[in-house]
Amino acid sequence: AETAKRLEVDAGGITFEDVQFKYGEVPALNGVSFTAPPGQTTALVGPSGGGKSTIFALIERFYDPTEGRVLIADTDLRAVTFESLRAATASVSQNPFLFDGSVERNIGFGRLDASMEEIIEAAKAANAHDFIEALPDGYQTRVGEDGAMLSGGQRQRLAIARAMLRDAPILLLDEATAALDAETENRVAEALDRLKEGRTTLVIAHRLSTIRHAAMIHVIAEGTVVQSGSHAALMEGGGLYRNLHDLQFNTERGDAA
Repeated sequence: AETAKRLEVDAGGITFEDVQFKYGEVPALNGVSFTAPPGQTTALVGPSGGGKSTIFALIERFYDPTEGRVLIADTDLRAVTFESLRAATASVSQNPFLFDGSVERNIGFGRLDASMEEIIEAAKAANAHDFIEALPDGYQTRVGEDGAMLSGGQRQRLAIARAMLRDAPILLLDEATAALDAETENRVAEALDRLKEGRTTLVIAHRLSTIRHAAMIHVIAEGTVVQSGSHAALMEGGGLYRNLHDLQFNTERGDAA
């Protein structure tokens, strides 16, 4: 908007108010309402295609709602500048994008004026410093196109270091550990726990074991919120969440056997 102002965020809760959205004529969200409280972790779970990724796209304002409002810190996102909105968010996805440049530059993209000391501190917090030091040229090692020279876990930890450096009050995690083996997932999960401290965190997760300690879980299906509650409350209440959990548990138990 011509009158757009800077988004002022401290802890910054996220609110969806009866949000509807279509991709052209294809409905994606149908009356979604929920709140992600400031400084806490809120999880979005549910079947693929239910609308979870669309929710993230609306928060980052790649799209605007067809109807309803998306707010951060009680401010409609359509009333703020893009620069201030993007500065208030950091994201880590299942497949983070890395440039064909050095490790230093890939982490430093999180905040372009960061010093080398700050980049190293972010890497340490992301459990990345040790493997970086072991690379042929340390922080000056080129990672290849889209990080092709690194493993999946290493790419994830560089993405977490980038988000650490960004130090934004709102954190968006999209399946950040889904494609990792158990040992690597533990290292990444430790780094994510540090990253989430004191931030408003919204997590998309298919593996329900990774979000059972979230303050609130919203189950998204067919473009709407069908259940909300803690892990314990949702398990006790049955319904889609319990079905998804039991299906995953039985599958994982079968794989282990």
